[in-house]
Amino acid sequence: MVQAVSDQEKVRQWVTVCQLSDIKPNTGVCALLNEEQIAIFRLGETEQVYALSNYDPFSKAYVLSRGIVGDRQGIIKVAAPIYKQNINLETGEYLDDPEITIPTYPVQVVEGYVQLGS
Repeated sequence: MVQAVSDQEKVRQWVTVCQLSDIKPNTGVCALLNEEQIAIFRLGETEQVYALSNYDPFSKAYVLSRGIVGDRQGIIKVAAPIYKQNINLETGEYLDDPEITIPTYPVQVVEGYVQLGS
């Protein structure tokens, strides 16, 4: 029997990119990892964080970290700041155009520090 391996289990190394306190609740920041811009979002006052590509294919700009966090029918999402498309923070899928998906990244909080998996 073959067992599925989660993204967290595939991580070779964790890279600390900022302190959790650097991210205001319900906002995002941008971090550079291996020359890729990654948008990291913090939900509320919790340690719940999500990471996805900062590149918005509709506006062709690296702006998603500036989007507005919210939910749509229970799906945690970010609204892209330029054309307002909604993106599922867990899967990277554009909710209004499911054929378009952007990369997501493993992310964790350890002792108050946000770490991205590479």
